[in-house]
Amino acid sequence: MSDHHASGALAHQFEDLEQQHESASLGMWIFLATEVMFFGGLFCGYTVYRNLHLAGFVDGSHKLNVTIGAINTAVLICSSLTMALAVRAAQMGKRISLVSFLIMTILLGLTFVAIKLILEWRHDYVEGLAPGLHFTFTGANAPSVELFFCFYFIMTGVHALHMIIGVGVLSVLGVQAWKGRFGPDRFNAVETAGLYWHFVDIIWIFLFPLLYLIGGRY
Repeated sequence: MSDHHASGALAHQFEDLEQQHESASLGMWIFLATEVMFFGGLFCGYTVYRNLHLAGFVDGSHKLNVTIGAINTAVLICSSLTMALAVRAAQMGKRISLVSFLIMTILLGLTFVAIKLILEWRHDYVEGLAPGLHFTFTGANAPSVELFFCFYFIMTGVHALHMIIGVGVLSVLGVQAWKGRFGPDRFNAVETAGLYWHFVDIIWIFLFPLLYLIGGRY
């Protein structure tokens, strides 16, 4: 790495590239800590009401399509792989590989959102499972089932919003990568975006069993 390239990648407020890299990583980890608190509140509320209305939550969970949920889980796991490969490509200065892996990650993220919106949320609405908007489910546990779907739509909706934000960030990085903005001495943006993407994927890893696998499947 030449002195000219190093100075071009180094912001004026940092002493060296190592300090700049550590600062960027620390900043993202602090942001993710606030995200943990945000999702933690949703998970805590869900846990409390699940314990209070278990029968209704089981009935609601069994209305979800576990196969589609599992497919979406596989999609996100693949997107984490392509994101990790994108970070590695940025570190090695492989521009074409970086752009390719970012595009693949974006496409996988959009696939996840499309499956959620078209195959799940739309189906749930048609089946009368949208609380407040179009809830026609009847039965002894109807109020508890509606409460379950309140949590379902809020938690999966917030998660999908984070996915869309991530797709936007990666799209910007993809344009910058195509212009050759990243390399062995300048990959902080890709790495921190990768941390965010992996975090959102991990949130889904918790959401899938909590929402889709209550009470087992018969």
